[in-house]
Amino acid sequence: MTDAETPTLADWELAEIERANESGLPPVLFVHGLWLLSSSWQPWRDLFEEAGYITLAPGWPDDPATVAEAREHPEAFAKKMVQQVTDHYIAAISKLDRAPVVIGHSFGGLIAQKIAGEGAASVTVSIDNAPFKGVLPLPVSALKSASPVLTNPANAGKGVSLTWEQFQYGWVNNLDEEEGRHLFETFHVPAAGAPLFEAAFANVNPFSGETAVDSKNPDRGPLLIIGGENDHTVPPAITNASYKIQSKNPGVTEEITIPGRGHSLVIDSGWREVADEALAFVQRYGG
Repeated sequence: MTDAETPTLADWELAEIERANESGLPPVLFVHGLWLLSSSWQPWRDLFEEAGYITLAPGWPDDPATVAEAREHPEAFAKKMVQQVTDHYIAAISKLDRAPVVIGHSFGGLIAQKIAGEGAASVTVSIDNAPFKGVLPLPVSALKSASPVLTNPANAGKGVSLTWEQFQYGWVNNLDEEEGRHLFETFHVPAAGAPLFEAAFANVNPFSGETAVDSKNPDRGPLLIIGGENDHTVPPAITNASYKIQSKNPGVTEEITIPGRGHSLVIDSGWREVADEALAFVQRYGG
């Protein structure tokens, strides 16, 4: 990467990095996925900081500051690519005094595994990860969840919002409508369409490296893959296939499937069950 290509971090992201370095505590970096902002990680950050870590949650490049602002400006999400976002997080990590624990959800889970493949994470937790290149299963429910974007090729260059019905199917199918609508109203923002096209066609485009993960790097570090049993967007077939590839790495690789949970498992009322599994793994392997 040349100096001209080096990602620019926002002032608030630089302030979080400075806070992390000054604390002297082990850092935990959170990576959000599509249709969320980094603020969605706040309960997790509180839990990990209570456990003795310092946390930071950079956004994707040029993310709006608030949910309201994001909904007013869907164009802000247009044309963001997986490698571009990965480079943004690696730029943040490069300014930390020590390698962080990296925790990501959905496309953030894919990006977390890409970061681990660069040897830049001390421990990695990947939750409901979007498929990386080489992960072959593409279940019907995953295609249906992605269809609001994939059915229109023009969406590759846009920021795309979900309707309530689309969010209900892809994210909160395991929740009652009251909680599901609350999550939709509280957290949902437009998302870049490009990453979904990159993931969907990674295995048929020999030149596509955007979603490639270096699963063989011996410096990858311990990795936990968490999946939701009832996830429509990233069904267990995808997380299981990801685990099978990553388990060939010489590092520790573990997999957990959370019973009865959907894609909203990091933000819904059962988030603590998932966070406790992540925290236990991080504590067990020295993060």
